[in-house]
Amino acid sequence: MALISLFEISIAFFCFFLFRYFLIIKKPHRLCPTNWPFLGMIPGLLVEIHRVYDFVTDILEVTNLTYPCIGPCFAGLDMLVTVDPANIHHIMSSNFSNYPKGPEFKKLFDVLGDGIFNADSELWKDLRKSAQSMMMNPEFQRFSLATSLSKLEKGLVPLLDHVANEKLVVDLEDVFSRFTFDTTCVLATGYDPGCLSVEMPEIEFARALDDAEEAIFFRHIKPEILWKMQSLIGLGDEKKMTKARATFDRVCSKYIASKRDEISRGISNVDSPSQDLLTSYMNLDTTKYRLLNPSDERFLRDTILTFMLAGRDTTGSALTWFLWLLCKNQDAIAKIRQEINANLFAETKTEHASNSDEVSDSFNPQELKKLVFLHGAICEALRLYPPVPFQHKSPTKTDVLPSGHKVDANSKILFCLYSLGRMKSVWGEDALEFKPERWISESGKPVHEPSYKFLSFNAGPRTCLGKEVALMQMKSVAVKIIQNYEMKIVEGQTIEPAPSVILHMKHGFKVTVSKRC
Repeated sequence: MALISLFEISIAFFCFFLFRYFLIIKKPHRLCPTNWPFLGMIPGLLVEIHRVYDFVTDILEVTNLTYPCIGPCFAGLDMLVTVDPANIHHIMSSNFSNYPKGPEFKKLFDVLGDGIFNADSELWKDLRKSAQSMMMNPEFQRFSLATSLSKLEKGLVPLLDHVANEKLVVDLEDVFSRFTFDTTCVLATGYDPGCLSVEMPEIEFARALDDAEEAIFFRHIKPEILWKMQSLIGLGDEKKMTKARATFDRVCSKYIASKRDEISRGISNVDSPSQDLLTSYMNLDTTKYRLLNPSDERFLRDTILTFMLAGRDTTGSALTWFLWLLCKNQDAIAKIRQEINANLFAETKTEHASNSDEVSDSFNPQELKKLVFLHGAICEALRLYPPVPFQHKSPTKTDVLPSGHKVDANSKILFCLYSLGRMKSVWGEDALEFKPERWISESGKPVHEPSYKFLSFNAGPRTCLGKEVALMQMKSVAVKIIQNYEMKIVEGQTIEPAPSVILHMKHGFKVTVSKRC
């Protein structure tokens, strides 16, 4: 009995020291998750999954902007999480060639096929050049503005008027998602799905995008063998992904077939620089882009889907968080309204014209650029709530980052953009405050922040091509809403980010709307 008791005491002491080592000594800070034997830090991460972005932010704030996250043994989930601007600049710009998207990224985002988000090397260069040629064309940018203004007048305004007249509660996240889905679909394919209307119809393609994004997020924290097994037998998020993939294939195939029929019958104006992107790609000069095949339906499908995902979700998310921040900061709304009146409407007001309806069609990119405070407010919203909250890279060769961390070939490096905008060591002690003024110089001109500090539009050679189109669309929507409506947040709702590859609001954003005199 004495030997048994001694053995039990020894086991107890062993367990005590083991737990003390993992729970106290080995942790760099009490906020950091415990690195359990075999399981790594996944248990602690799963407990905080409902607030994962804020959880990671807290950790990075106390660990000098870079933290190695350890996954379960043999699961391939180890990664270095960093928001150090020096590391970001090194990876995204100065040592860009060593950090392609790589095969692991393509596995996680396999639903996008060989679109520009997944592509590397020569294929990426051809896709980049072709997209840049189309989207940077001034005629396409005017086409984009005209599309947004048309959807504003014929879609958003009637819907908001209906909500105001009937004294309804509306989910602004749903509204903006529908608005950007329609406009993106027009720009990408030439077809308007009519998602934004008083009837608020369910659109299968839009729902499929939501399901695919959710599945992709959870692939980041599941062992590959697990999510592949779920895909094989049709369980959980991967079952939704399978259905979403089928929807993408079917709908894109319909758009492609319709567009080919139009072109063959001479309906589409193939010489127009303001044509939709699908038409442009179908008539691509293959002598300039030898790796792009406009006759390949798979190539066209991947291209359409990539543009739809990028255009709908990023701008829709940005608009939602932006309006939420404005509703909480009435002083900012007053300043934007004053700026709009001074710069856009000062010369167009008449005794019989309102501040908005008769001059909205006069908007052009140059006029919208006059709205410096509005631009600062949008940048501030993107800093605090970036539409793409994280992204990852993988080096092809072993490297040492400016922070001193060594990264092995094919290891995973995660940027948390949500956390980057909240780091006091990067943005100052007021990093958590919404301050549009930080984007305006003393002379009243916009302040430019380096992309490795403000990463919402990516950085380096992969900088977002749709940046100007997105900003123009956001400003157009903001001007229309701020001039014509008052919005109040419905009390009692919880506003928090949903775990996804796009920073959606978990429960939506419900408001009441009233028309301004």
